[in-house]
Amino acid sequence: MSTATLPYKISLGPLQYHWPKQVMLDFYRDIESTDVDIVYLGETVCSKRREFDYSDWMTVAEHLLDKGKEVVLSTLVLVEARSEMGYMKRLCDNGQFMVEANDMSAVRLLGGDTAFIGGATLNIQNQDSLRILIDQGLVRWVAPHEMSASVMTAVAAQSPQQIECEVFGWGRMPMAYSARCYTTRALDIPKDQCKNCCIQYEDGLMLSTRDDEEFLVINGIQTMSAKTTCLAREFQSGEHGADILRINPQAKGTSSIIGLLDQLRNESGNAATVINEMAKYAPDGVCNGYWHGEPGMDYCEDTASQ
Repeated sequence: MSTATLPYKISLGPLQYHWPKQVMLDFYRDIESTDVDIVYLGETVCSKRREFDYSDWMTVAEHLLDKGKEVVLSTLVLVEARSEMGYMKRLCDNGQFMVEANDMSAVRLLGGDTAFIGGATLNIQNQDSLRILIDQGLVRWVAPHEMSASVMTAVAAQSPQQIECEVFGWGRMPMAYSARCYTTRALDIPKDQCKNCCIQYEDGLMLSTRDDEEFLVINGIQTMSAKTTCLAREFQSGEHGADILRINPQAKGTSSIIGLLDQLRNESGNAATVINEMAKYAPDGVCNGYWHGEPGMDYCEDTASQ
């Protein structure tokens, strides 16, 4: 499917959770037949998650490429060991697919003469930091999840026209990373004896407040929002100012979400109906507060209040 005349592209971000190998294979085989334009592949959260090795990721990448998808290899967010640097270097030197750098060490490994994508965890918050990374080879940047539309637009307006801007538009937001593993702590297991216990939780482990309000999701060393970001209404209105809308994979309904977003951008369905249908795939409700300069957990109906 050509996206030349479409208002924006749809991307699928790297898998955040720890799934069994066969589940991952089935998931990406399903994604091959969707209308997603860009697929990010790779382990970004924890290097102990080794259901896929380098050759597995490359095999999936080749299959997606054959189906007409743009493929990007994503690096770890938090690098703690020499072995992790070695694996990151292998990704950066793959010679075929563009790399999403999620840590400044990846930017350094790319050497300043290789085009790359700046992930949200590079934390590009202003024109100066964006300009520095463009000089290093950046050709696309992913806006931080907490960035409002007005700030994103102001930063993007100062970049060269060919630099793409990608916005996180669906999924639980990755909020923070730590050297500690929250899943093992919750289960009272030593981190170095984790036995990949996070594989038990296909969409992470829910964390509630003392008032029993579902607040965050624990996912290994990562904490995520309990609510699902949904910017479908904002992108349907045409007031987004970005080139790409990113979806985070989830255990159920990812392909359906891609299909619904594709309907919106093609104006092939009733917008209100499609957006309401999407909300059914958010297990703990939707939010868009950060985009509107409000608390992230809020959902703002008025798309003009940016």
